[in-house]
Amino acid sequence: MIFCQKCTSLDPEIGLASFYSDKFGGKITASGEVYDQRKLTAAHRTLPFNTRIRVTNLNNKRAIIVKVNDRGPFTKDRILDLSKAAAIKLGFIKNGVTKVMLEILPNE
Repeated sequence: MIFCQKCTSLDPEIGLASFYSDKFGGKITASGEVYDQRKLTAAHRTLPFNTRIRVTNLNNKRAIIVKVNDRGPFTKDRILDLSKAAAIKLGFIKNGVTKVMLEILPNE
């Protein structure tokens, strides 16, 4: 998905995702929430906080829904940082990085 102030459509975004290391547990995110590695959350560079996105691991087709509550990733080749729980559910905890597709979901 491409998100910008000038864009009128949101297309799926494909790229690499990683997950937060354990050292970030209990730290304050950019949204002001405390990072909890057991919740399904993510960091994205531009999406508004509380945006819900479907993340699909393109290597094994597992998909989950996460909430954006932080900014990042700060590694140029990645599009998303996920919580540890999200990485476990998506099945890439051992690899550390995987190719994903992001889709914005409508607000509930």
